[in-house]
Amino acid sequence: MRTITVGLDGSKESLAAAEWAAREAGLLHLSLRLVQVWEPVTAPMAKAPLPGAETRQHWTERILRVAAEDLRRRHPGVEVTTEQLTGERGEALAHAARDAELLVLGSRGLGGIGGFLVGSVGLSTLAHAERPVVLVHADEQAVDEHEKDGAGAPSTATPFRPVVLGLDVADPADALIEFAFAAAARRNAPLRVVHGINPPPYYYAYGMALEPALEQALHERDATLLTEELSAVREKFPEVEVVEDSGFGSPALRLIDASRDASLVVVGRRMRRRTLGTHIGPVTHAVLHHATAPVAVVAHD
Repeated sequence: MRTITVGLDGSKESLAAAEWAAREAGLLHLSLRLVQVWEPVTAPMAKAPLPGAETRQHWTERILRVAAEDLRRRHPGVEVTTEQLTGERGEALAHAARDAELLVLGSRGLGGIGGFLVGSVGLSTLAHAERPVVLVHADEQAVDEHEKDGAGAPSTATPFRPVVLGLDVADPADALIEFAFAAAARRNAPLRVVHGINPPPYYYAYGMALEPALEQALHERDATLLTEELSAVREKFPEVEVVEDSGFGSPALRLIDASRDASLVVVGRRMRRRTLGTHIGPVTHAVLHHATAPVAVVAHD
C-alpha cells in the first residue's frame, strides 16, 4: 500500500516536514509513515563516551511515539505508523521510500535571505531516491500554502497558492509533468509552468545583445514547444488552470522568484546509475537551496 514516508529525527525541521506530510496524506487519502534511522557508530566514535543502547532506544522510541501522537490528534483522519531503521541515513531513507508515494524531509532555513540549507543527508537521499522527494522548511506552516484573506491576513480557508513547475522544453519528462498536474489538481490550484530561455552561449562570450528579431524567434519557438509538451497531460487534467510562463533569463532565478507565491515548487532530477555524486543538476540544486516554498524533486529516466 502506498504511503507518505517522513524521515524523522526529532529536530524542528523534521517535525515541520511531518506536519506537511500529514496534510498531504489527507489530500491523497493515504497513510503516513514516520521513519527514524540510526547510523552505526564508527570505530573512532565508539571510543567516545556515548549513552547506552537502552537510553538511545528509549529516546528514539519516544521521539517517534510523541510525534505520532501529536499528528494523530491534529489529523484524526490520517493513519500514522512508525518504524526504526539502521544504516546510512541517505540510503536507508531512499530504500524506505521505494514503495511510498512521497518521501518528505525537513531542511533548515537560510535565515533572513530565505530558502533551504540542504545537508549531506538530504543530498544523499535525493541521489538515491527513485520516488519523489519533498523538502520542507523548518518554519513552514499550513497558512503559507494559501492565499491571504480579504483583509490580508494568513488563512487556511482561502484557496491554495499556485503549484509551480520548472520545465526544460529540451528535456521534458512525463513523470515530472504529471506529478505537478496531480499536485495542482488535488489542491484545486492553478499550475504555473516556468521555463527560462537562455541565449546562445556565444552571446555571453562576446557580451552581445540579442537582436530583437532573434529574441522574438527564440521566445516563440520555446513557447510553442512548452505548449506542445503540456498538451497531452492537460487533456488528463482538464480541471487544472495552466499558466505558461516562458521568458528570457536564468531558469533557476525564475523558479526561485516564482516560489515566493507558490504552495509547492516541482523540479526534476534525471536518474543516473553512477555511484558517485548527487546528480541533481544545477537548476534543481539552486532551487533546493533558495526556494521559499516546499520543493518536490521528481526523479525520471
